[in-house]
Amino acid sequence: MATGMPECSPALLVAAGLAVLAICSYLAAIVVGRGAARYPPVAGTVFHQVYHLRRLHDYYTDLFREHATFRLLAPGRRQIYTSDTAVVEYILRTNFANYGKGASNYDKTSDLFGDGIFTADGDKWRQHRKIASYDFSARALRDFSGGVFNRDAAKLAHIVSGNAAAKQPMDFQVNHRASSDL
Repeated sequence: MATGMPECSPALLVAAGLAVLAICSYLAAIVVGRGAARYPPVAGTVFHQVYHLRRLHDYYTDLFREHATFRLLAPGRRQIYTSDTAVVEYILRTNFANYGKGASNYDKTSDLFGDGIFTADGDKWRQHRKIASYDFSARALRDFSGGVFNRDAAKLAHIVSGNAAAKQPMDFQVNHRASSDL
């Protein structure tokens, strides 16, 4: 049927629609963001993440060099990225009660982590954190690391003395394999 218009593939139409959606979302956030100075600047969209997928770490590094805190727009989601220590402290310490994990996070992670500290909010989280805090106290960590150090130092001393007695040279390469063999 000749309509005088060229035919477009469905994939091309979907790509064009997503591009228009990304541009509209970006422009809407910029226009809305001008009047509300309390929000961090918009640095891009989720589509920028897809575009930079092969160099995503470098992409984030570049964004953090430009903005210590920023937003990336995604349909139906609000995400804020920060490398500012004051903001991290505010979220994790000063105003922790206002930054829960939420039902969405629980739904996605509860099959793997259950109802523990990584998925719980509020009083349940406080209870799990209190229990875990005993295992991560300064004394518990000191006792554990001291025991590990003593055990590994004894193994190393045995290896060194054996090689010294046999007048064998030793190659002290600092790498993961050498440290995990002790």
